[in-house]
Amino acid sequence: MDKKSPIEITITERPPSVTITQWVYTTLRSAVMDGHILPGRALTIRELASLLNVSPMPIREALRQLAAENALDIRENRRIMVPHMTPAKFTELYEARIAIESHAAARALPYIDTERLQALKQLDQRIDKAQANGDLIQINQLNQAFHRLIYTANPHQITLPLIESLWLQLGPFMRLANSKLDDHYQVDRHVEAMNAIANHDAFALQVAIAADIREGIAFAATPERMQHFIDEANDPC
Repeated sequence: MDKKSPIEITITERPPSVTITQWVYTTLRSAVMDGHILPGRALTIRELASLLNVSPMPIREALRQLAAENALDIRENRRIMVPHMTPAKFTELYEARIAIESHAAARALPYIDTERLQALKQLDQRIDKAQANGDLIQINQLNQAFHRLIYTANPHQITLPLIESLWLQLGPFMRLANSKLDDHYQVDRHVEAMNAIANHDAFALQVAIAADIREGIAFAATPERMQHFIDEANDPC
């Protein structure tokens, strides 16, 4: 990949109640999580400041926060980029996703009411449309929204920052890997999750969430295949 290739960042209007620093952080965080900034793409504060039409200070603070979340790597020569992936790191990340998200879903189940379940059904329908259109970015964003809507039903939940940190670290690699696949979401595990919610079955919900995550990384079915995608992500030229 060209280390100076264009960055596609979705720029939204900043609400009056949100500071410039918060807005910049949220914007760049979404760009990383959605895979708009791919591994190997070098970033500079000047470039990002120009792109978002802000001063360097909020960019610098946002990059510092993202580096603390392991989403970006700030090197000694001040180069900034998405960290390279390794097989061991990838396995650790997706296994952590399964463990934490299955737990979060089960803990949220008692708080999911009819209104939230209906909202989940509507999100799943939008995912189906995005799938039909081959819109990988939309699929990813809506899938995250689906999972987030489940977990945040629990008013006592503390796991969402951990979960989103894992999404951040996996986002760039998943975007690159999934862009090279022909098939996605062959089995709608979200339907299974919603059925489990309707039946108040915590175990079935955990199984559905775990299966949804595993099938999202189906390209890594064998060590050789996973290594192939990791090699392309780390050196996609």
